Amino acid sequence: MSKNNLFRKKSVQDILDKVDKDNQEGHGSLGRHLGVKDLAAFGIAAIIGAGIFSTIGKASADGGPAVIFLFLFTAIACGFAAFAYAEFASMVPVSGSAYTYSYVAFGEIIAWIIGWALIMEYAIGNITVAISWSDYFTGFLQNLNIPFLGVKGIHLPQWVQMDYFTSYNGYHEAVNLMKSGKEFINLDSALQNAYTAYKYAPSIGSFHIVADLPALMIIILITALVYKGMKESKNASNLMVVVKLAIILLVISVGVFYIDTDNWNPFAPNGVGGILKGVSAVFFAYIGFDAISTTAEECKDPQRDLPRGMMWAIIICTILYIIIALVLTGMVNYTELNVGDPLAFVFDKLDLKWMSGIIAVSAVIAMASVLLVFQMGQPRIWMSMSRDGLLPKKFSKIHPKFKTPSFATIVVGFVVAVPALFLNLTWVTDLCSIGTLFAFVVVCAGVLVLQNKKDIPRGKFKTPYVNGKYVMPVLLVAGIVFTFTYNKTATIAFLTNEKQLIQPTELLTSISSEQVIKMKNQLATEKTDLFAKSDNDVETYLTSLKEKEYIQTLKDLKINESQMYESGFGLFSHKIPTYFFFIICFILTYYSITHNLSLIPMLGLVSCLYMMSELALSNWIGFGAWLVVGLIVYFGYSRKNSKLNMVI
Repeated sequence: MSKNNLFRKKSVQDILDKVDKDNQEGHGSLGRHLGVKDLAAFGIAAIIGAGIFSTIGKASADGGPAVIFLFLFTAIACGFAAFAYAEFASMVPVSGSAYTYSYVAFGEIIAWIIGWALIMEYAIGNITVAISWSDYFTGFLQNLNIPFLGVKGIHLPQWVQMDYFTSYNGYHEAVNLMKSGKEFINLDSALQNAYTAYKYAPSIGSFHIVADLPALMIIILITALVYKGMKESKNASNLMVVVKLAIILLVISVGVFYIDTDNWNPFAPNGVGGILKGVSAVFFAYIGFDAISTTAEECKDPQRDLPRGMMWAIIICTILYIIIALVLTGMVNYTELNVGDPLAFVFDKLDLKWMSGIIAVSAVIAMASVLLVFQMGQPRIWMSMSRDGLLPKKFSKIHPKFKTPSFATIVVGFVVAVPALFLNLTWVTDLCSIGTLFAFVVVCAGVLVLQNKKDIPRGKFKTPYVNGKYVMPVLLVAGIVFTFTYNKTATIAFLTNEKQLIQPTELLTSISSEQVIKMKNQLATEKTDLFAKSDNDVETYLTSLKEKEYIQTLKDLKINESQMYESGFGLFSHKIPTYFFFIICFILTYYSITHNLSLIPMLGLVSCLYMMSELALSNWIGFGAWLVVGLIVYFGYSRKNSKLNMVI
């Protein structure tokens, strides 16, 4: 095997032999404590969190009661990917997840890219969950009421419960809106909090000290638990899952008696576009089942139990998501659900305060259990890469007493804790999603690459084979026909790059403060009565106008067309991921016909690619930059230190 071969591969037997050799050399082995129930519990712990307690509200507001189809679509996509993960986990029952699988299917350079992407996925995912947990926890403290102790809410300063960039951007956006005439009390609560945090934070010179301290606290606690051992982590996870499921079943049992079926009409008020609008956010709610595959060396029977654990986790969580979505949209009108805490909101609205308190406690537990699984997965990826020589040997060190990758766990704690103090939730959520989807795509592709190879040892589980050449062309043609008939106007606008009108809120926060003040003064002079009816608020006034009136008003206010519309390459650049998706679909259809590719991993690959295409180009650029850094590390350190360099 050539040392210069970037695509040098490892055989399944070599990987298993290497684990045995490491154990004999004193690196230590991981403790085997996990069965099917434990793995399913870990999956449920990871999946049920932000999705059911937060993002389900926004998704329901966009898609109406038909949001259940979005959860179903996402579950099917993840199910396809889970088949691929399960086949690899059964074939290569060691820690490492998609990284190890890629080493077998594609070779070292692709394995490194996947491993590097997974480092980002788990790190960013942990940061995301820690920030969300902080939001739930601080909300819980604010509503805490213990009369006999005289406690009526614990209110932490805003600057210790928010990241710096959210406060900085929110402050300047709030300033612009207030200059346009909007009163502070009429700003949405997120902007009010950001403004307050930045304005009243202590400062060093011109730098305002804003940091999310509760996020730091939970990361330290969870890292300590993961460091101490898998058995302790398993027991804590199982307990949190029991509590979480009990609360969710209580919500369903109580909520079902308050359903008004009139709220389900119309069922899909915003059509397919509205349903799919929240696809990326809902996908984030399913991230976690893949983390189960990193525990392969800690399973009692990984070839049997890992596939079952993954499938049970996805099935149970999907059923719960669909039922909760139906209950929520039945209890209140879907238009009211665009809130950060929809479960608590609907019970508050129906004056069931005791249920809101229970939900707040459940949310804190739910987010902690998600963080536990994510924080458990990443050190095991680093451990696998270290075993192969791609990372320093220290990362594969196993604690002699706790039987965990101790050094890697501590480093992960620092890597997650520090950014969690400062990073923005939306940005890290999208980055986590694109990294995870990329891993799903490669794992599905790996199954396709290996499907016809006879010399690969097979595990107890194999993805059911359906010849894709009879289905993929039909799906492609059906998709094209559907696009140009049902959604013809939007499709033509997409293909011709038709300019798009910028809405009032985005417009006012993108132009200078001087322009905002000038607009306000001109409207107060020329549209005195109408402007007064809008409380002298530019945003409210512009939002009340019909599209033609809005365009004419902006022209009268001397707003440049470049500020009114998004057009040209700036608009086209957002569509690049979608064009990339279309090209890949045609290529995959061709290969499915010529190579008789298996349908299930093919559908997993296509559906995950589609969800990647729904993410903004900026996320693709950020992800690409991370991969470039990874390649620099690979060629600077990993390639020459790879254990495969020792092979002559």
